[in-house]
Amino acid sequence: MFERFTDRARAVVRLAKLEADDLGHAVIGTEHLLLAMLLEDGGIARTVLDAAGVTHADVRAAVAGGDDAAALRSIGIDLDAVRASVERTFGKGALDRAEPGERGGFLFRRSKLPTRFNNGAKKSLELSLRVALSLGHKYIGTEHLLLGVLKEERGPGARLLRERGMTYDGAVAAVRAALADAA
Repeated sequence: MFERFTDRARAVVRLAKLEADDLGHAVIGTEHLLLAMLLEDGGIARTVLDAAGVTHADVRAAVAGGDDAAALRSIGIDLDAVRASVERTFGKGALDRAEPGERGGFLFRRSKLPTRFNNGAKKSLELSLRVALSLGHKYIGTEHLLLGVLKEERGPGARLLRERGMTYDGAVAAVRAALADAA
């Protein structure tokens, strides 16, 4: 499946698994692919995302529950009260996140979680091939992964990018410009 992927695109897929593991998610989604693109230095996707002001820390906070916390508060669930109750039962720091360290500021732990993609991530990987072919490319690079995530409009990765002002057409233009600059 990954024979057309560049080394950087393959690295993104590996990093996506690590991101999902670190967040305790059982499957790899478009949000994990996006987070991984923000960690992979030197790729066209990272160049485009950096230029758009999309950061790993911001996206990770949203994926890890920043947006969910506000939604829960709106229906009367106080996360601070939940945390206090869990810490009374399981000990202080039971819900703490990984400490800052390697790779994008977080220590990654190997987990026994399965390595599989959810339907949205599978679709975005398929779309990345279609995008690459439509651009006349015989390879799949990080730029195609980014466009595949955006093209899979229902996924959390695309939603997170739209919330940060990115559109598919704008990203295509930015990718073309970044490829021209790199040539």
